[in-house]
Amino acid sequence: MFKAVIFDWDGTLADTRQAIVISFQKTLSEINCEVSAEYIERRIGIGAAETFRDVLRTAKAPFEEELIQQLVTRKSQLEIELSSQVKLFSGVKELLEALQGKIKMGLASMNNQSVIAHMVNANGLEKYFDIILTAESISHSKPDPEIFLKTAFKLKTNPAECVVFEDSIFGVKAAKSANMGCIAVTTGVYVKQELEVERPDLVVKTLNDSRILPFILR
Repeated sequence: MFKAVIFDWDGTLADTRQAIVISFQKTLSEINCEVSAEYIERRIGIGAAETFRDVLRTAKAPFEEELIQQLVTRKSQLEIELSSQVKLFSGVKELLEALQGKIKMGLASMNNQSVIAHMVNANGLEKYFDIILTAESISHSKPDPEIFLKTAFKLKTNPAECVVFEDSIFGVKAAKSANMGCIAVTTGVYVKQELEVERPDLVVKTLNDSRILPFILR
């Protein structure tokens, strides 16, 4: 049996795609830079700072880290303003309720602390998580396993006794690199075939899937 569950946020617990895309596009438009929705969507999971670096490198625009941090701050502000557009996926609260008291639970997101704190509190989910880590907590973005390994450490749990819920290929790679179990959900951008390439232990369409609890609490 696993001793801890670690959840991703964007695309896993909540449908944040529209809010993320709009906040990135508005932020970039303020520095006269345009990027497609698909470009942003396919990078959800690596963190805002790394996405901004990718955008500016692709545009061959020179930048310093001070600018990146300014962009991240602005994007976070805009995403919080769009929080009314964010909805929890079907089955989220039911799953968290079913797991509470039976297993340690952590949230590990490459989004920023201000955004995650606002979203978690707005949806009344803070009571479920023993620890919440965000982009500010780590030095290396997913697919590096750092955020999951730090979450396991904070939960005082061996990585091999943790199972991760993820929707992105970056997150699944990170979970498997951390030697953790992984349940991939197709509620994000990536389809089942793309996620299966990274060899998660289980792929589900929604968090209502009846296989989830037996897999975790076996």
